[in-house]
Amino acid sequence: MEEIKAKSIDQATQEILRKAKEENIKTAWERLEAQQPQCGFGQLGLCCTICNMGPCRIDPFGEGAQMGVCGANQDTIAARNLARKIAAGAAAHSDHGRDVAETLSLMAKGQAHDYAILDIEKLKALAEEFDIDTHRNEKEIVQELARKLLAEFGRQEAELVFLTRAPKKRQAIWKKLGILPRGIDREIVELLHTTNMGVDNDYRNLITTSLCCALSDGWGGSMVATELQDIILGSPQPVRGKVNLGVLKKDYVNVVVHGHEPILSEMAVKASQDAELIKLAKSKGAQGINLAGICCTANEVLMRHGIPVAGNFLQQELAIITGAVEVMMVDAQCIMPALKEVASCFHTKLITTNPKARFPGVIHIEFHPEKAYEVAKEIIKLAIENFSNRDKDRVDIPKQEVDLVSGFTKEIIFQILGGRYRASYKPLNEAIISGRLRGVAGVVGCNNPKQTHDYFHTTLVKELIKNDVLVLQTGCSAIASAKQGLLIPEAAEAYAGKGLKEICEAVGIPPVLHLGSCVDNSRILTAASQIIAEGGLGEDLSDLPAAGCAPEWMSEKALAIGFYFVASGIYTIFGASPFPILGSKNLTDYLTSGLEQLIGGRFEFCADPLKMARLMLEHIDKKRQALNLRPVMYA
Repeated sequence: MEEIKAKSIDQATQEILRKAKEENIKTAWERLEAQQPQCGFGQLGLCCTICNMGPCRIDPFGEGAQMGVCGANQDTIAARNLARKIAAGAAAHSDHGRDVAETLSLMAKGQAHDYAILDIEKLKALAEEFDIDTHRNEKEIVQELARKLLAEFGRQEAELVFLTRAPKKRQAIWKKLGILPRGIDREIVELLHTTNMGVDNDYRNLITTSLCCALSDGWGGSMVATELQDIILGSPQPVRGKVNLGVLKKDYVNVVVHGHEPILSEMAVKASQDAELIKLAKSKGAQGINLAGICCTANEVLMRHGIPVAGNFLQQELAIITGAVEVMMVDAQCIMPALKEVASCFHTKLITTNPKARFPGVIHIEFHPEKAYEVAKEIIKLAIENFSNRDKDRVDIPKQEVDLVSGFTKEIIFQILGGRYRASYKPLNEAIISGRLRGVAGVVGCNNPKQTHDYFHTTLVKELIKNDVLVLQTGCSAIASAKQGLLIPEAAEAYAGKGLKEICEAVGIPPVLHLGSCVDNSRILTAASQIIAEGGLGEDLSDLPAAGCAPEWMSEKALAIGFYFVASGIYTIFGASPFPILGSKNLTDYLTSGLEQLIGGRFEFCADPLKMARLMLEHIDKKRQALNLRPVMYA
């Protein structure tokens, strides 16, 4: 039992891990153990496979080779490896944004009939940003907006439109450094080009190009995804929901949506409520259809419909091991290839839907926006037909399910703080200026089996809110905190410092705000920019008493996110393992200290959640002092 507790602090996870062990089903934790010891050269960033003269390795002890065959040293090799990961992460999130923009384009052509414009006010506001005349009919506005948004991906000159949302001082910094992104795709391609053998060998210049690429994601591709999903699927509103494996229901057809792209999962919500399909489910002996989510798709359907969340990244296999899942339908990103093997131990059908993300030997029902609802109904029907194949003796659903409140956006925070008719960030700014609120922290990112599941996220968050820091969360990090009861207003009484508690009680919000999926980190950027615009807290994002972190990161997307936060001037800490760069002292020093002189933000690495919290609090206090703010009221 102690061995299982070391893997996760979540009781539901512990229960299913015990079941997996008894049934000899391997999960990510066992596969991690089988990989030990992991490659030390790779962990230090000192191996290179970029050309076929290698693979080359740099001896970290200085006794063996100190250059690759081409002559690349440890600084070049580590920087190129890191840059390629950033390009891949930026490509993943930005391609997500492109898919949503293409759906809008199909809507404009009348070819995606299952979707509609659900936030007309946001449509018009976004159109105005792109200099589109909104005194026309909706179809014409949609057509032109879709065309201009898709053009952002292939833009060859000038800069991305969303960059103008940043404070003017921040834009000036980007311009001076030459990192104002042009087309989203262009910056990703340029970064990959510079990492090719024989191109850029200056680690500092490689990092500059990486910052530009990351900005094209945070202030480009991801922002496109967030804005358009709100327009097409509806802007989230505060909604109560449930979280953890206990949301799976014993006598229901359980369908789990997993991945990151909500265009299909939105239709799955609709299909799960279809009267004919519910009638069919009951004819098979079920009480109804129960839809639940894993990872960021879960966050999307949660914040728009209150659909329960079965878990975060490391719980995807465990949901199947409960024996109660008829279908797990997946789209793209963070989907473990091992799901096929785990599903084969049960009656669960794993269904892929995205042509970019196929699994050999797995059912593939390809999704197209033109027939979205039809595809969703086909998948739900398949789940219903599979219900009779469930082995009831192997069903073991943990009891743990926890209440949460989700659906916070920059617009909702705006209204909550200032009221519907006097919406404003002024109350938030004044709370920080007066010292009632110490500052703001963004806590985001994944899970990683190298760490005790959820422990780093929740320990850190509890320490921050105890010290009057309002926490904004997205993705799997938000799900971790939700499972510990931190995403309900009542959590302020139990965990928040006196100043934060007073604010939460006054406006009825949790001390930890769930802002959505990992692409929705763009909401944090725009909210921070509006705080600057409100006044009293400096002229640039780097002036804010704020910090960001990714406590249990594992994905290349987390690197892209981290880089666009640092490029925006935010002090950002990564937990779990540091970047694979420690074999290059020059590169490590540059990212953790030298970069701040250029861009106003920097990285730090920390393997202890309480120490991470202290570092973030120290940074926030330093920024408060620089702004000559009053002392923290209840310190």
